[in-house]
This record gives sequence, C-alpha cells and structure tokens, in this order.
Amino acid sequence: MKDNVINILKNSDKALSVFEIEDVLGIKDAELTKELIQVLHELEEEVIVYHTNKDKYMMLENSHLRKGVMRVNKKGFGFVEVDNMDDDIYIPVDDMNGAIHDDIVLVEITSKMTLDRLEGRVLKIIKRQVERYIGEINFDKKDRGHITLDGNKIKLDIEIPREASMNAVDGHKVVVELVKKLNNDLKYEGKVVEIIGHKNDPGVDIMSIICKYNINTEFPEEVKQEVAELPMEVRPIDLRGRRDLRDVEIFTIDGDDTKDIDDAISIQRLPNGHYQLGVHIADVSYYVKEDSPLDKEAMERGTSVYLVDRVIPMIPHELSNGICSLNPGVDRLAVSCVMEFDDMGKQVDYEIFPSVIKSRIQMTYKNVNSILEDNKVPEGYGPYVRSLRQMHELAKILQKMITRRGYINFEIQEPKIIVDEKCKPLEVLVRDTGEGQRLIESFMIAANECVATHVYFMNLPFIYRIHENPKEEKIRSFLGFISSLGYKVTGDVSDFRPTTMQRILKQLEDKPEYKILASLLLRSMQKAVYSPENMGHYGLASSCYTHFTSPIRRYPDTTVHRLLHTYLFDGKIDMRTIRHWEEKLVFIAEQSSARERASVDCEREVDDMKMAEYMEDHIGEEFEGMISSVTSFGMFVELDNLIEGLVPIRDMKDFFHFDEDHMTLTGERSGLVYKIGDRVVVKVVRASKEEKTIDFEVLRKVQ
Repeated sequence: MKDNVINILKNSDKALSVFEIEDVLGIKDAELTKELIQVLHELEEEVIVYHTNKDKYMMLENSHLRKGVMRVNKKGFGFVEVDNMDDDIYIPVDDMNGAIHDDIVLVEITSKMTLDRLEGRVLKIIKRQVERYIGEINFDKKDRGHITLDGNKIKLDIEIPREASMNAVDGHKVVVELVKKLNNDLKYEGKVVEIIGHKNDPGVDIMSIICKYNINTEFPEEVKQEVAELPMEVRPIDLRGRRDLRDVEIFTIDGDDTKDIDDAISIQRLPNGHYQLGVHIADVSYYVKEDSPLDKEAMERGTSVYLVDRVIPMIPHELSNGICSLNPGVDRLAVSCVMEFDDMGKQVDYEIFPSVIKSRIQMTYKNVNSILEDNKVPEGYGPYVRSLRQMHELAKILQKMITRRGYINFEIQEPKIIVDEKCKPLEVLVRDTGEGQRLIESFMIAANECVATHVYFMNLPFIYRIHENPKEEKIRSFLGFISSLGYKVTGDVSDFRPTTMQRILKQLEDKPEYKILASLLLRSMQKAVYSPENMGHYGLASSCYTHFTSPIRRYPDTTVHRLLHTYLFDGKIDMRTIRHWEEKLVFIAEQSSARERASVDCEREVDDMKMAEYMEDHIGEEFEGMISSVTSFGMFVELDNLIEGLVPIRDMKDFFHFDEDHMTLTGERSGLVYKIGDRVVVKVVRASKEEKTIDFEVLRKVQ
C-alpha cells in the first residue's frame, strides 16, 4: 500500500485528504482505512509526506518544506544541504531551533523560491546524527563537569555529574554521550564514555580527532583471535589453482616509509612489438573471508587512515604489513591482471587470474625518479633499469591515450607535514610527484578499467567507482568567474564533456593563478563515490571504472577481489549468488563512500591542526603567498607550502567593499583591489592549534 500512496501523492497537483486517497485506492473496508492511516503516519514520520494544517497530505518535495543536513557556521547561523537542490537554504541564528552541525532537519522555506538565496527556519530535528561528542572536561566548585567541545560549529552546553565522569580530571579530553535534555534546547546532561587522555599529552590532540570521526584504533578480541590462527607464510596448499609467476621479474614502487604494499608490476616486450604489462595485486580476500569477524571489522572501517604520525589500518598489521603485503623476497598470493597494449596505448588482450609471485625489490618513488628524471641509478637498481625504462615508455603512451579521450589532470598538490617523536610539527613541505608516481597511477588506472569492463560485460552485480557529470550551473558559474578575471575561454562551453573541461584547464595553465583556478574547477565537480550501478567516471573520462588495486587499505577493492574469485575463478554465477550480491553491494557502496568521506575529513582536520600548531611558532614572521579565495569577511591566502590562513576584513587598514560577482575586495580610500590569484606578502598575526585557524595581515601586493 505504501508504494501506491506515494504514487498517488506524486501524481496529484494538490494536497489530498484521507477520504480522497481512499477514493483513488477504492477502499471501502474499515480495516484497510486503518492500514491507510498507519501508512500515512509512517510516511509522515519518515518525512516523505507533509501533513498540512488542513489535515491533508502531499509529497514533501511538492511543499514549502525540505529535509536536509545542517551545516553550521562558527558564527551560529547555518546552511541546510538538500538532496537534488543546487542551492543550500540559509538559516539565521534565531531560526536554528536547537539544531546543531550534521543534524538532519525539517526546514520551512520562508523566502520566495525565485530569490537568489533561499532562507528558511528549522521546524524539527529529524535525527541527531552525531551521537558522541569530543571535548575537554573541567569541574566547577560544585564538582559538576562542563565540556568545552572541540571545534566551534557545535553549540551545546553539556553538564557531567561526577558519578558519570569515569573519574576524569580537569584538562582530560573525553568522549561524551548525551543522557537527557535539561532546561533549554542546547543544554544537556551527559556521561563520559571514554577518556582519551590529558590535553597536554603527546598524541592526544590527534586521538581526539580520530574519535570524532568514529575511527576504530583497536581491533576486537575476536579479530585478534582470527588473525592468530592465520598462516603467516604461503603454504603449498595455498597454491592450488594459481599460476606460478615466481620466476617472472616483478617488483614494487612505493613511498619511502610504505609498509602495506598492495601492488606489484612487471613488463615484457612481445615479439609483435607490443607491451605486456602485469599488475599484480595482493589477494587480501583469500585471507579475509566473507562475514568473518575480520571481514566485518574491515567493512566497518572501510579504509585505512593515513595521518601525519601514524596509519590506522583497515586490517591488522599482521596482514597489512605481513602476509598480505607484497614484500620483496617472499612468496605472496596475488590476483594478476596481465594486459597487452599496442604502441598507441590500445588494449588488445588481457587475462585476469589468481597467482603466486615473489617481488624482486621494494623500490621507492625517490629512487625511481632519480633513474627516470636524472638518469642516476641508485645502488641495487641496476638490474631493473631496462624494465623501468620500458615501463616509462608504456606509461607515457597510456597517459597520452587517456588524455586524448578527456582525462582531466588537476595536478592538485598535497602537503607533507614533518613531525618529531612527540608529534610536534617541524616542517611543512609540498609532497613530491614525479615520473614514478605518474607511472604507477597510469598502470593502476589501466588495471582498474580492465577489471571493471570485464565484469560489466558479464552483466553481474559489481561495485564501481563512479564520478558523475558536473552540474551545468556549477560549470557556468566557474566560467563566469574566470571571465570576470578577464580570461576568455574559446570553444563550445555548452558542451560539458571531459574534453571540454580539459580544454578549459589547458587555456588557463599558463596563468599565474592556475593552481587556484584548477582547484576551484575541481570544487565545482561532483564527488567520486562507490556504486553498484555503473555511471562512468567523468574525471578519468572512463566509461567503466572500479577500485581493484588497493585491497589492503580499501574495502571496495577487497570486495572486487572477492567477486573475481566468485565469478571468474570459482564460476559461481547462479541466481542465489547473484541475488546475494545485488542486495549486499548496495550497503557496501554506501558504507564505503561514507567511511571514505570520514577518513578524508579526519586527515584534513589533522593537517589543519598541525599546520596551525606549526604557525604558532612563526607569529610575527612574513611569508609570500597567493590569494586563494575572497569572501565578504576577508580573503584566504595560501602560502607556497600549502598552509592557508585568513586575512580578516576587520583587520584590514581600509574599508573594503566585497564584489561577489567578481570575487574582489576594493578599498574605499585607497582604491586597492584584491582578487583571487594575486601574490601578496603577509605576516602571521594569530594561530590557534585548538581552533585550527591561522590569521594573516596583508602587508603588500607582489608586483
């Protein structure tokens, strides 16, 4: 009945009463009327339909109400993000109705829908998504604990009775759950459920952020027990059904400090002149069995998390650094994707099969770059130089091939924060990207596409990495902005294929602010996610893509390996198997996407905190950077080492007018104009590790 009611309301151009819905359904039985009323009540509770003051029902999407996620600004106002709406709904401070950051809320739109900025008020908090809060506890004279929450987006007054404090003391960072509401919307009684440590203890600052994103740092006992029973070396029984590649020259290329090695590569020039590329990926699913405690914990985590001073692995170190890691000189189980390419980069043949390999050497990007870029051969690399040069030839061919089809290379830089043994930041650098990194990226893209395409044409349930086309309004807004900077983009800008975005970047690449403009274009794109439906990958200009190459650190990759074993190697494609994966992959895709977002946000927040801590030691010093964003409250300046800080408009020595269309600040008396891309010299005036903020004072423009 529920689906029928939804269809009726969707197709109605007005709100309907219970009696009118009864008529459409042809209900004449009292029991069915009771069922209808119950269904309407459930739909109202699920915030799918809106119950009007006149006792009528309509679809929420057809009303002036919307359901969305609250995003709170530190000044107290908020914006509600609504699915399928391009613009967020602005909520003034006085209309928040007790809502806090990340709440799912029901909002009434109070402004006209035709206005540029939608405004509204919160009618109801549908769900408080955050269940645990992180903060510092301090006790008053009456021995009641009070929590100063980390960050400034959540405005809650949480009081902790002494008996619910787990014997915490002043200055402890704690994890708190709410127990009951007290005398107003934002005052609660809570209880301490975990003591992270004292705020001044090394590492507690990062652990607080880890807890905020519900990232598990300890493995459950049943997982430890399962790992203890696993073999820590490859046995003869493990080789059944596997192709023996231990005599093939295979090696790995990773960062200097990498311990969890997912991928190994090999190459051969065939008699016909083609390249035979082998991409050999750790067979994690052989050890992580479906629905085992180890598998359930890996699914819960979704991904490994890489922070400045530690890695929080998806699977225990005994596997991630041990039996699963493709360490040199030892037998390892793998899933191999061996592809044949012609000299134009076209894939003409391939095989996907289970294998056993023995890596010859664990190479580093630094040493590989030394060979490929500077023609200097580090000690121990001599026997592999010929293979590396062949790989480099093929990588360049593949790069040209994906560039021709529209691959968008944003070349976004990443910071590298160097810390001491107490996790105090010593230096902030830009992470190097050279020919070795580009080589591995090209080979992994090729393998991911090969595997995804093979299963796609088998028409079987699968998990894809998708990146949907950007929304036209976002791209037009970006094009309007660069036009306001005086840059004219030629060609048909109504065509939003990847090649168009590629061409736009090409026309901007010689501009001094290219790095900032590329970042702005990237932000106007959709986010890549996991999905059981293949919708292509826009950024890679790929019609079919998955993640197959990192099963040690990403759960979707482990799932892909499990599906390859099921469909290809074991031949299980019966209807029961198909139905099982059709149902399960929906959840895996959603869970993996959510945990990926949490991981990225956690990594970014830790970086922001450590950068602010680093700048605390540089207050008063001058740096050169580029204006990366201009707002009504000031402008952000990004230094050459990627540290970003705010120049607050209140601190600027003139009255500056903000032009939203051109994204500029213009001084009323001086006539001085600041815009995105301008190089400026700034002085550090404030930095707060706790607030994760840096404030600059602009001294002068760089001519």
